[in-house]
Amino acid sequence: MLLDADGVVQSVRGGWWPTLARLAGDRAVELTTLIDRLEVPMLVGGDFPAVLRAAMAERFPDLGFDEAYAALWLSAEVSPATVALVRVLRAGGHGVHLGTNQHARRASYMKGELGYGDLFDSCFYSCDLGLAKPDVAFFETVARELGVSPADVLFVDDSATNVRGAQAAGMAAVRWQIEDGPEEIRSLLLAHGATLAP
Repeated sequence: MLLDADGVVQSVRGGWWPTLARLAGDRAVELTTLIDRLEVPMLVGGDFPAVLRAAMAERFPDLGFDEAYAALWLSAEVSPATVALVRVLRAGGHGVHLGTNQHARRASYMKGELGYGDLFDSCFYSCDLGLAKPDVAFFETVARELGVSPADVLFVDDSATNVRGAQAAGMAAVRWQIEDGPEEIRSLLLAHGATLAP
């Protein structure tokens, strides 16, 4: 089983949009557009914080970079329900792995601060693989690293685009997000043959 991180295992503390609105006010949409444009290419490598810092100094000189970066990327709130589910799945004999798009600095934070190395059997970060979802090659590489066929992997993500990418690679894939609640994901997993220990 392969789980996405943001939206499935963790979320931005306080919420992405409320945090952006608090930081940037009526320029929140402009800031998130800038973030998307700069971060996406760096999910497979590069110093995103340095690039964003320079861009914000030019376009958002009154907004402190350090506060914004910490609030948006270094303040993840891990879902207790998802953590409990991962432990139940592993107790039931399933391999459970993390597959996530992250730039290098945030991946380092997740590895060092959030304990995912212990929670999951293995973790796959786009910045380490040099490939990002929804690229079919991302999913094929993960399956190859796990030593299984893509058809043997069930993928869970909150993004329909990423779900389609996994399906194109031959994985079973479902869309789910933390807000949908634990009962829905349990039902989805059971429908795909998962063993959920009591």
